[in-house]
Amino acid sequence: MTSAITRISRACLNALVPILSRPHGRQVAALCYRQGCSEKEVLLITSNRKGRWIIPKGWPIDGLDFPRAALQEAWEEAGVRKGKITEKAVGNYGYRKRMPNGMRTPCLVDVFPIEVLETSPQFPEQAQRGQRWVTQNEAANMVREPALGDIIRAI
Repeated sequence: MTSAITRISRACLNALVPILSRPHGRQVAALCYRQGCSEKEVLLITSNRKGRWIIPKGWPIDGLDFPRAALQEAWEEAGVRKGKITEKAVGNYGYRKRMPNGMRTPCLVDVFPIEVLETSPQFPEQAQRGQRWVTQNEAANMVREPALGDIIRAI
C-alpha cells in the first residue's frame, strides 16, 4: 500500500512541477497581422475548449525571451512560419485561465505584434483549432476580452 501511495505522490508531483515552474499567471501572445488590400488583417484562432476566437498565446518558454516565445506560439497554434516580431509588448490584457484541475487562475498576457510573412497549412495544432483572417475591426469585435480588442484596434 505504501509503495502505491508513493507512486501516486510522485506522479502528482511530476505533473505539478511544469505548472509550478512557470511564472505565475504570466503568459505571452502573438498578435499576427498582415496588410490586406485596404487595411490590416488579423489572424484569429479558436480556443481548444470552447471554440472562442483568440490570438495565439501560452506560457513563457525556457530559453526564449517573451517575443520569441510568442513567435513559437504563433507557429504551434496558427502555422506562422515567418514573421517580423516587435521586441516590445504593445499592451497586455487579463483573463481567467481554467487549469487542468478545473480551478481558474488570473493571467496577465503580454501581447507582441507579428507581421506575418509566411504561413504553413501544416502546423502542430492544426487539427485542434480553426483560424480566420479578418479585418482589425472584425477581430476586435470577435475576441471576448475588451482590453485585447483595444490592443487589436491600436496596431
